[in-house]
Amino acid sequence: MRIHKELPEMIHDKSKDISFSGVVYVKDREQVLLKKAYGYADRAEKRLNTYNTRFGTASGSKLFTAVAVCRLVEQGQLEFDTPLADCLAIEFPYFNKDVTIHHLLTHTSGLPDYFDEEVMEDYEDLWTDVPVYKIETLKDFLPLFQKKPMNGGPGERFHYNNAAYILLGLIIEQQTGEAYTDYVKSEIFDRCGMYDSGYFSLDQLPVNTAIGYIDDKEKGTWRTNVYSIPKQGGSDGGAFLSAPDMAKFWEALFQYELLSEEMTSRLLQPYVQVNEMIYYGYGIWLNQKDEHIYKYHVMGCDPGVSFRSSYYPDAGLITVVPSNQESGPFEVTDVIEDFLLGWNSGK
Repeated sequence: MRIHKELPEMIHDKSKDISFSGVVYVKDREQVLLKKAYGYADRAEKRLNTYNTRFGTASGSKLFTAVAVCRLVEQGQLEFDTPLADCLAIEFPYFNKDVTIHHLLTHTSGLPDYFDEEVMEDYEDLWTDVPVYKIETLKDFLPLFQKKPMNGGPGERFHYNNAAYILLGLIIEQQTGEAYTDYVKSEIFDRCGMYDSGYFSLDQLPVNTAIGYIDDKEKGTWRTNVYSIPKQGGSDGGAFLSAPDMAKFWEALFQYELLSEEMTSRLLQPYVQVNEMIYYGYGIWLNQKDEHIYKYHVMGCDPGVSFRSSYYPDAGLITVVPSNQESGPFEVTDVIEDFLLGWNSGK
C-alpha cells in the first residue's frame, strides 16, 4: 500500500480544522506509511509533539488487562468461568456470587461502577468528594463501588464498566504477587519491545511525554489535567504509549507472540453485541458484518486525553491516533478510513 501526498494533505486540513494536537501513525504489513505530529506536548514551553511522543490512552489500555488475564488463564491460574469470589479475597457484600471473570472482561457483570458513563457525563465530578491525589493504588478505588448494589444480573446486558477492570487488575495482583503495572510492563510491554511505554505518574512524567490539556472554549483558556484524573493509570486505563509502540503491540498480538493462536482467538471473539455492527470481545471493540470482522479497535477519552487505535485484518493496516486533548482522534481516523479503505464516515 502506498500513500501519496493527498492523504497527508487531507489529514493536515482536518487537523487544522479541529485544532488537533497529537500524532497520526499509519502502518501496513511492510512499512510505516505515515507518521506526523501536530500541536504542543507542553503548551507553556511550546514544546512540540513528535511522532514518538508518549501520550495517555485512557480506556484504550483496557486491552492490556484483558491480555494479562488471558496469559494467566493460559498458565492455568484462572479460568474464564472462575467466579469473582473464588479468585479475589475481598468482601463485596451486595455482589452477585455468579459474577465471573468472563462477565468482568465483557462488561456484562451487572456490577456497580465507580464512574457510570450512562448516568455521569464528567469524569472530574468523581473527585468532588474524594481527592483525586488519594487514588494511588487499585484498592483505593474500592470505596467508590465496593458496597453499592448490583445494577443487574450477570450476563443480562452490556453495560460499560470501569470498576470491573479495576477488579481484574486486583485479581492479576493477587494471582501474580506483583503490582499490576509491573506485571504488564514485564509480560506485555517488554515482550513487544514497547520500551517507551509505561504507567507514569502525572507529577513525574518522563522526557518526551505529552501533558494533557482541558480547553474552555467559551473563556478561551486551558488548564492541565493533573487534578482531573488519577495520577497514575491502572487496569481500567491510563497507560502512556508512543504511537510506534502501539503498532508493535498490534503486531505482537496478531503474530501470537503474547498469547497462543487459540487464546488470541478467544480474546478476539465477538462475545456481546453493542449495536448493529459493533461487538465487544475481551477488552477490545470489533466491527463485524455478515459474520466477518473487518476492524479491531480500542479507544479512550479522559479529561485532557483522547485515543483511537485500530487494526484492519483484511488490509493488514494499523492506525494509531493519540491526542493530549479531549477530541480529535475519531475525526482523523475517519479521514484515514475513508481514503485508504473507501469507507463512508462513521462505519
